[in-house]
Amino acid sequence: MVCTMTMRGTVEHHTSAGGVVCRVRDGVVEAVLCGRDNPRKWSLPKGTPEEGESTEDTALREVAEETGLQVEIDVPIGSITYWFMRPPDGVRCRKVVHYFLMRAVGGDTAQHDAEFDEVRWFPGGEALAIMQYPNEARTLERALARLDSVEAEAHTQR
Repeated sequence: MVCTMTMRGTVEHHTSAGGVVCRVRDGVVEAVLCGRDNPRKWSLPKGTPEEGESTEDTALREVAEETGLQVEIDVPIGSITYWFMRPPDGVRCRKVVHYFLMRAVGGDTAQHDAEFDEVRWFPGGEALAIMQYPNEARTLERALARLDSVEAEAHTQR
């Protein structure tokens, strides 16, 4: 985290990393979402780097912890930026989250950590419809579009 001073006061700059974990099952692209119950919110797994950790290593660790899945990175799929006020002191925070398209190579969503109440696979369209945050939904859209183009290309080469 980095702090800067502006005419409006202190601004903290935060960085996180996460992933869009996808698979193709019976011809349908599915994605993993992490859910909280009260209030019900579905989102992508992400988290804060530990000291000395690369963005990629942060994404791999956080996705594994939050989903229970062992994952590998395929490609970067972009970053999102958003602002929030940190209670109780009202400090303005700017957060950048770097996302990677990932695939599961082991593990089980039942082994997710306690940060979320539930972790599930959803068909891509359903995942997009239930996601809480529009910027994360756009990230999932980019991942699904990339997978659709790869699947279409593989199908035409057969």
